[in-house]
Amino acid sequence: MTLLFLALAIATEVTATVSLKLSEGFTKLVPSVVVVIGYGAAFFFLSQALKRGMSIGVAYGIWSAVGVAAIAAIGVLFLGERLTLIQVGGIGLVILGVLALELGGAH
Repeated sequence: MTLLFLALAIATEVTATVSLKLSEGFTKLVPSVVVVIGYGAAFFFLSQALKRGMSIGVAYGIWSAVGVAAIAAIGVLFLGERLTLIQVGGIGLVILGVLALELGGAH
């Protein structure tokens, strides 16, 4: 159940972040409303994962890493943004850092 809440937190945070871009500085109503609701929902779902025993370092690390990778991919695929090789490497390093947190906590 904790992973489901974490997945919902990630999905709503990514939705809110994309909407933040689409809101054009909060000048468009619908994306602006999605931003506020999405971030509220993301923190609610994250809190539920933590309440059910997920370690905060691991939860936030996974949330951050998956969010960064998803937003970067969405930016490239749907928003006309570009990624350099260095940026791709940075995303990989973030993911490796989360794996180190997870594996380090297992011992």
